[in-house]
Amino acid sequence: MKARNFKDIKGMPYTRRTFMGGVPGSKITKFTMGDTSRDYPYTVELINLENAQIRHNALESARIAANRLLELKLGREGYAMKVIPYPHVVLREHKRVNVAQADRFQEGMKKAYGKPVGTAARVMRGEPIIRAEVTENGIEVAKEALERAAAKFPVKSRIVVRPNN
Repeated sequence: MKARNFKDIKGMPYTRRTFMGGVPGSKITKFTMGDTSRDYPYTVELINLENAQIRHNALESARIAANRLLELKLGREGYAMKVIPYPHVVLREHKRVNVAQADRFQEGMKKAYGKPVGTAARVMRGEPIIRAEVTENGIEVAKEALERAAAKFPVKSRIVVRPNN
């Protein structure tokens, strides 16, 4: 199945892992990067503009894209970045058979339950997806990094710059 098939929020979230046979692990390796011990004067956020589900591999891909640029231009001590949503919702898929005469195997499967194939995070309109904290000279770099990250998501998003008080 394509990733766009999992974008829309349908029904109740499927999150109780104790009832499932096995769920693939999340591909996200880190949620916070950079120097998180410092206080930064500005926050640059990638804000979601529509309700949707974002798959764990899209979150990881966006994290890598944004982190690579921030680390290259600002160094490890010049920023702090955080991926905010956690992929709790387990996605299921009814595997299709790819053999000759497969149509007779798949009759009567209108509402097939499916097996776990991955996880996704449900994000609502107006929620931040990625937050980067930078100094004044790092604002433009952070904006470009979050634009690259936004290209990995199936939702429209906006970049917002705020001073920290």
